[in-house]
Amino acid sequence: MPTPPDAPLTVGFDLDMTLLDTRPGIRATYVALAAETGTYIDADLVVTRLGPPLLDELRNWFPAERVPAVADRYRELYREHAFAPTVALPGAYAAVDAVRAHGGRIAVITGKYEPNARLHLEHAGLHADALVGDLWAETKGDALREHGASVYVGDHLGDIRGARHADAVAVGVATGPYGAAELLAAGADVVLTDLTEFPDWLAGHLATANRTRAN
Repeated sequence: MPTPPDAPLTVGFDLDMTLLDTRPGIRATYVALAAETGTYIDADLVVTRLGPPLLDELRNWFPAERVPAVADRYRELYREHAFAPTVALPGAYAAVDAVRAHGGRIAVITGKYEPNARLHLEHAGLHADALVGDLWAETKGDALREHGASVYVGDHLGDIRGARHADAVAVGVATGPYGAAELLAAGADVVLTDLTEFPDWLAGHLATANRTRAN
């Protein structure tokens, strides 16, 4: 069911390439994984297509029977290589602050392994009221519903699918692999250049919703 109109504001955010630019750390982790396993991995290619589950990416480089064990090792190496080079994307802190200023909650719904996602948020100094990892597309929508999110912000077409699945407002940000036209074609309700535009958008969105309820 859609979020009731009188429910507290909850805004969902994707993590990779929405709140954080994780490309340098992910690239470093894949380089380390390739060196350790002796397997060729084009790390520069990998970071152009972040979003889908880790196992999907690893299947491009490893036989299916090796993928689960390699995924476990990747997640271990990630803790050694990924956090230091990761930076917040423009407007990330202001976007989170804007939700809080309106009395809202933050739910980070991500495809990333949840323990590593939590460490990323801690390293970046970003606080989430809820965090759910290891999700993709429609399964993100299930988590958004569970946490009562009425808005979901993400950079990937899979994020738009998740928002639509949850009947949440789908806010695309063109900071990942897709441009505005592609995000809109996938069903985004609005596309922002980056999160620096989010506080003004949120204020306008909430004002419109309040006027609608008043009428």
